[in-house]
Amino acid sequence: MSGQQQDPISFQVVRPGASAPDERGRRRVHPLTPFIQGVRWWPAGIALALTSTVQFKVTVGAGALLVALAVLLAITLMGTGWNYLAWQRLTFWFDADGDLRVDSGVLSRQERRLQLSRLQSVDVLQPLLARIAGLAELRVEVAGAGDSKVSLQFLTLAEANSLRNEIVARSAGVRHDAEEAPENMLAAVPAGDLFLSLLMRAETFVLLLVTGLLIFVTLVTEGTIGLLLLATGGVPLFSIFTQFSRYYEFTVAESPDGLRLRHGLLQKTRQTVPPGRVQAVGFVQPFLWRRKGWVRVRLNVAGASTSAQGSGDQSYTENVLLPVAPWPVALAIVSRVLPGVDIMSIPLVPAPERSRRRAWIQWRQLAVGWDDQVFITRGGRITERWDIVPHARTQSVRVTQGPWQRSLGLASMHVDSTPGAVKISGHHRDADEARRFSQEQADRAARARATDRSLRWVAQQQLAATSSTVSDPATYPPPPMPVVAPVPGALASLLASPVEADPVEPAEAGERD
Repeated sequence: MSGQQQDPISFQVVRPGASAPDERGRRRVHPLTPFIQGVRWWPAGIALALTSTVQFKVTVGAGALLVALAVLLAITLMGTGWNYLAWQRLTFWFDADGDLRVDSGVLSRQERRLQLSRLQSVDVLQPLLARIAGLAELRVEVAGAGDSKVSLQFLTLAEANSLRNEIVARSAGVRHDAEEAPENMLAAVPAGDLFLSLLMRAETFVLLLVTGLLIFVTLVTEGTIGLLLLATGGVPLFSIFTQFSRYYEFTVAESPDGLRLRHGLLQKTRQTVPPGRVQAVGFVQPFLWRRKGWVRVRLNVAGASTSAQGSGDQSYTENVLLPVAPWPVALAIVSRVLPGVDIMSIPLVPAPERSRRRAWIQWRQLAVGWDDQVFITRGGRITERWDIVPHARTQSVRVTQGPWQRSLGLASMHVDSTPGAVKISGHHRDADEARRFSQEQADRAARARATDRSLRWVAQQQLAATSSTVSDPATYPPPPMPVVAPVPGALASLLASPVEADPVEPAEAGERD
């Protein structure tokens, strides 16, 4: 099938370099893991040393170079030794209930159990050094409070792919030795569009101004203050390359086990988001993208993730469904995540005219709306945002009112989802209207959760298809055949009617302002 990529399907096959299970059925990660972890800081360390040497015009003699190499070797040996002890004590296996268990820890032992029926995502990543060695990292995330992610560094690529398949199969409710589910390609992001979209962001213009200031001050002050600006203001310029590298060759495919996202230049990433696990969807359109009709699509996926974005309990990883795409393509892809939802047909209720005294730039864009399945908010003028949350994914509803809003009789309503980039907030509504809308949304959410089912989605699909009990499903149902879409140069194929997916029981989320 065109666009379909096959991975090894049997986790029980032991390949060269892969560790065989011990007498208790426990496995280890690859023996090269301690060495790769011990040297992965080399590129950043060497780059920093070279930059500092050139910036401060330091002359490095042979003796100093030998000392630097000795320090480099000593740090590497200590790091590798510590990682070797961690490698010896890290094992993983599946228990009698089919859940993944991981035992780890050097100074303190920790045994973790990941309930795969609450699986949120399972990713296969290949950092540059691991990619050179033919290894990969497997990340598994489930819904739940606290740290709900496990990372297995490193496995052979074949073993990582087969373990990913087994985890998804167990989560879906099919036999763990079932073959990998087939897939249909939905969309691919051209590298040229990705690069141009990054250049057309407002952040890019700000970074270019900072870079110009950096160069000027560096020349005037002979480098010292310029280096300070580099550390505080110039480094974000590298975010352009970072995002281009992260989302390079971005593709989206659909299969019965969920959406499959593949992307990466230096670090190859393969993500799988199971059906029904998406908690909220957001469209982002910077001002300069509007003429081309481009938009970025972001997701909230249940499970606490640690990242540079956010802080404390509100840290999260930005999950991107499409880094850039035309509106028709984005809507077609989102229809696979939210089947049966026509976002553009939902009537919106605008904010009252007096809200212009509180938000004079964006007040015309502020609006909320809903239908039987989702609640939607719109806002932003320079960067327009559309945020959507299914009623069954609503965690809580809040109304906030600041002193300025109180003087104008305004209030904001917030529909809380799991932590993530998508924030569902209806800003600067009439105060009575905000309270009424909040109560109505709470009632809709309660009714939706009463009929919400999310566990073992493939087994439920087969049960619905056969109208009989499926006690031990062996295979995935085939995905629907693609239908050619009339979107020139953007979307080669779209799928036919989506498989209905049941959402996951939402995890707890803290209150956000």
